[in-house]
Amino acid sequence: MPNIRFEINPNLTAAPATTYSTMVWVPAPSPVTDQWSSYLDATTTGKWFLTGNAGTVTGCNQTTMCTFPQLKTALNDGGPAPTIYTAAVGKGRDKMWIGAVDGLRINRTIYDFEADGVRTRRAN
Repeated sequence: MPNIRFEINPNLTAAPATTYSTMVWVPAPSPVTDQWSSYLDATTTGKWFLTGNAGTVTGCNQTTMCTFPQLKTALNDGGPAPTIYTAAVGKGRDKMWIGAVDGLRINRTIYDFEADGVRTRRAN
């Protein structure tokens, strides 16, 4: 399964000098094989972690991954909301993954990937 990575400024009050971290979603095993799956909701499935000092400060690191609500709580330490720099879909080096990602939702925007480009639409 692929993972989703957001390069962010975590804006942590507890670590003001930490201005970069990668926020990584690690999905649960695929619900189906050799066919399209339904939409996967990264806010309710899988686990999350932060790289670098942000992972250390929040306790949401690759060793002790968090649920999305736990990660949101850890990032909400009184400072400004985190800033997203980039979003990427990736895959580790363990096994090959061939597939597609569609309907990527970031906050209230859904990115629909089509052959002629990416369309955006507002989520409900």
